[in-house]
Amino acid sequence: MTANPLSLKRSMPSLTALVALEAAVRHKSFTRAAQELGVTQTAVSRQVLGLEEAMGVKLFNRQHRTVEPTPQCSQLALALNRHFRGIADSVKDFGEANAKGVVTIGATTAFAQLWLLPRLVQFRTNYPEARIRLTVSDRPFDLEAGEADLVIRYGMAPFTDGCSIASRGDLLFPVASPDYAERLGSRSTAFWEGDHDLIATESNVRSWYSWHDWFREVGLKYRPRQASLTFNHFPGTLYAARAGQGIALGWGLLVQTFLDDGTLVRLGQTSLVAEGRFHVVLSKRTPPTPALEALLTWLSLAFESAPAA
Repeated sequence: MTANPLSLKRSMPSLTALVALEAAVRHKSFTRAAQELGVTQTAVSRQVLGLEEAMGVKLFNRQHRTVEPTPQCSQLALALNRHFRGIADSVKDFGEANAKGVVTIGATTAFAQLWLLPRLVQFRTNYPEARIRLTVSDRPFDLEAGEADLVIRYGMAPFTDGCSIASRGDLLFPVASPDYAERLGSRSTAFWEGDHDLIATESNVRSWYSWHDWFREVGLKYRPRQASLTFNHFPGTLYAARAGQGIALGWGLLVQTFLDDGTLVRLGQTSLVAEGRFHVVLSKRTPPTPALEALLTWLSLAFESAPAA
């Protein structure tokens, strides 16, 4: 759970005071800490005193010309130093990423593995200077929080956190390995009328289609038998189908690579038009860069050249 910014602010001491404390412990001197931070020795002393009052503990043993941190204060300073370095590294990485034009793409596991990665080779060949960061997650990406520059998102436009640059509809139809289809023989176009093995994908996403949904929507009065295999991720379902374990319900865009290489074949011509569409959604926060423009153009053309849905 994300901390409430207001409650976090109330519970934390002044960041300026913590920086002063960490410097004072490293130097064991308020004067040298002040020189490092570009402030007066009195300012550092006041910041440390304010921390002691706020925390209700003594942080330093003050001597004539030096200050000695207490053991508890030294432990706190070590933790602060570690986190300050982490913040500095994150800021540095962020700055370098923007300076070099890194574009972050967000996609689900299925879309990244089954559609994007097989085609990204072509983009990197055409644009070797472009720097791409692919972030894969099956939870929704928060573009307003800057989690990605653009995402591949299934749903219905418009979106509140970004603009749909390109979109593509899709079809759902049964697929199986060539060997499995051959074993079905003439029954492959109406496999539900005989013995068959269904491979299912479980999902909590409301827009996901189950076998039950597919049969109902295409108008076939058939109650699917219990699945022989069930996965909680779509790539696993397809790999099992490619291995000849049964029949999977394929999304056209996501199975096209396997249809092209012949490791999967379509069973019959019955298909369902998906209600939503796949969208390339650009964050409203993302500034234009040459790499971004090239990637958006390539994705738009790739969507347009996909088999008709």
